Amino acid sequence: MRYGGTLIAVSDMAKAKHFYETVMEQKVFMDLGVHVAFEGGVSLQSNYPELVGQDLQMQARPNNFELYFEVEDLDFWQNKIEGIESIEFIHRAKEYPWGQRVMRFYDYDKYIVEVAESMESVAKRFLSQGFSVEETAQRTMFPVEFVKNLVT
Repeated sequence: MRYGGTLIAVSDMAKAKHFYETVMEQKVFMDLGVHVAFEGGVSLQSNYPELVGQDLQMQARPNNFELYFEVEDLDFWQNKIEGIESIEFIHRAKEYPWGQRVMRFYDYDKYIVEVAESMESVAKRFLSQGFSVEETAQRTMFPVEFVKNLVT
């Protein structure tokens, strides 16, 4: 068995597609109108109850999962997302003990979207700030060998 991706039920396909394609810069892999699949593995479905054959009610703010995206420049992305009036933030960029900076907000259907620095960029940031390989490995909880490979 192979995992095939994540499908989210959306209330307005045009609005949801615009958000993921334009705001989140995801590339459409397939567009069937009621179903849109993006190259990264996220898919949107506008007729989900019909698809599964039951009258399922969409939950407002399910808050029990999130769509996770990684970026190299979190400040750029935060500025971009802040410029969109209808986006509701859960929290803006904050740094966790392992050094990764993360922000979370809701998409138009109130699913949580997390945008985080890639851990590779976190380790590179620490190294550029003068942390040793060992200090970087300890802070990020990465193996020393992984961090050494970032130096070369």
